Amino acid sequence: MNLSFFPSRRLAFYMVRLFITRSLGVLIALVMVLMTLDLLGESGKILAVPGNGDAELWRYVALRIPLLIQRFLPFSVLLGTLIAFVGLNQNSEVVAMKAAGLSAHQILAPLVVASIGIAAALFAFNETIVVNSARIVNAWSDNDYKPLPPDRGILTNVWVLNGDDLIRAGIVNGRGNRLVARQVRVYDRSGGVLRRVLVADTATPQPGSREWRFENVRVYDADMNVVRRLPVSAGLGGVTPDQLTLAKVDPSELDYWTLKRRIKELEAAGRPTDEARAGLAHKISGPLSTLLMPLLAAVAAFGLARSGQVLLRACLGMALGFAYFVADNFSLAMGNAGAYSPFIAAWAPFLLFLLIGETVLVRTEE
Repeated sequence: MNLSFFPSRRLAFYMVRLFITRSLGVLIALVMVLMTLDLLGESGKILAVPGNGDAELWRYVALRIPLLIQRFLPFSVLLGTLIAFVGLNQNSEVVAMKAAGLSAHQILAPLVVASIGIAAALFAFNETIVVNSARIVNAWSDNDYKPLPPDRGILTNVWVLNGDDLIRAGIVNGRGNRLVARQVRVYDRSGGVLRRVLVADTATPQPGSREWRFENVRVYDADMNVVRRLPVSAGLGGVTPDQLTLAKVDPSELDYWTLKRRIKELEAAGRPTDEARAGLAHKISGPLSTLLMPLLAAVAAFGLARSGQVLLRACLGMALGFAYFVADNFSLAMGNAGAYSPFIAAWAPFLLFLLIGETVLVRTEE
């Protein structure tokens, strides 16, 4: 038996080429189909805004494609591996490899190394492109596809509780004293009873003051049942800009180091951090899920093609992959709810299916 990790360089490159080309083909097909369906559903909303045209449709496509790639790349790796393994099995190439003294782990070794490279590329892609696309497209969608201000850390649909008062900002842009809140609504309550509703186009913090400056204000007085219009007003005494920026920390819209810094800010403000910590850990475990796909799909590679069980083995490998994605999403949701610790929420599915895949492989082939 050949005990070398890569017994043949030519064979390793052949396996990696099959693995990457099949996975890339599946990814391109999936992204094209899903992007077409997504655009059919959103194009009417985009074009309904006066001034929007073909340029805005192409902008939406450019923003959505990175999100689709990030979400479906691990799934494409699973299907691509299954396609490659079924072809190798049916052509008796796996039998030839095993007859030459290669173990199942040696056959999988080149794919595992290639998966590590794909995981590293996916992590870099997420940190440099996906987080920016997610932040902009979510803000644009929440703004009903109307023009947005320049992106300086845009947040949308932010809610803050200040005493009994509820504050809602449609768009929050910037940080510190340069923060600008747009489409602001302040629900002034006393003892749980609504007294006033203040609606302003913009709100900015005033340097050296604890109040905010409102512009183009409309105030509804519930006691008098009247609406007053003011060009300028002041309010939100005691509310800091950090309360708005920390009210909504979405891990999918922040890169790893920014999210880590926001977690420290949340801790300093006494805010819960479980969801943010789970998202931070999942930024590592998510891309690494591509490492599991060759292992979970390996059940389709082994066994004689003439036994008639190739399709059954491929379905089993696909079922294991789907089960992982379901478990991963469920675990992350439980972590966001605080039922699981952040580490368990992010890493438990990965470690569980790593053991399951290795157990299936060892018991069936080794």
